[in-house]
Amino acid sequence: MNNPYLAALNTATKYPSIPTYHSLDPKNGGLLEEPTAFDGDVILTEKVDGTNGRIVLFPDGDFFIGSREELLYARGDRIGNPALGIVAALEPLAARLKPRDEHRQILVFFLEVYGHKIGGAAKQYTGSGQVGYRLFDIACLLPDVLEWDRTQISAWRENGGQRFCNEATLQRAADAEGIELTPRLETVPAAALPSDVEGMAAFLAGRLPVTRVALDEGAGHQPEGIVLRTTDRSVIAKARFQDYARTLKRRR
Repeated sequence: MNNPYLAALNTATKYPSIPTYHSLDPKNGGLLEEPTAFDGDVILTEKVDGTNGRIVLFPDGDFFIGSREELLYARGDRIGNPALGIVAALEPLAARLKPRDEHRQILVFFLEVYGHKIGGAAKQYTGSGQVGYRLFDIACLLPDVLEWDRTQISAWRENGGQRFCNEATLQRAADAEGIELTPRLETVPAAALPSDVEGMAAFLAGRLPVTRVALDEGAGHQPEGIVLRTTDRSVIAKARFQDYARTLKRRR
């Protein structure tokens, strides 16, 4: 991306990495008996297996649409890249979003776009070629960040610089904009979370036996996993079925 401003915007609005609930073994990619520490209430949401999309909304109503790694589209077709079907899925939503921030901040809506030909799990969500999206986070940032060096922006992002909505604010924003969230499965006390790998594998199976975001009757319905987060989003982690199945198979 040759335009310095767009490069900075892209870097500042990428979604940060989410750790796995159990640490990954750097030697073989398996899970270690080292769980993420949670306190208080923990919200469990379905992790949808599609492709990460983002809508970057400016205070004046201008917007950009991006994938996980790059900006794909801007209002007025100033950028045009139809990659992964993200723009087709999200442009109608982006066009109707209304800036609501009184502090003149940039809002970033993070959504999972899934379904027809999107990712290896597309058939788990649709058998008739449908595409859907679900909102899973909203962050805000001040325009001043875009004046920083890109290396500085990357470090800021990966170290929690983006300010994400807490659960209550995220719910209100989703309701106000008429956007469906990733399914909320349950809220549990941190003490109820299994600390061992085998226990978490059983925990996942009990909480999410089938996906809750299937788009039609022909879907395979196999879920990817669960995202765990505190109500204030200060701690967040992911737990994927395949990671636990692979680890337990290797142990046996």
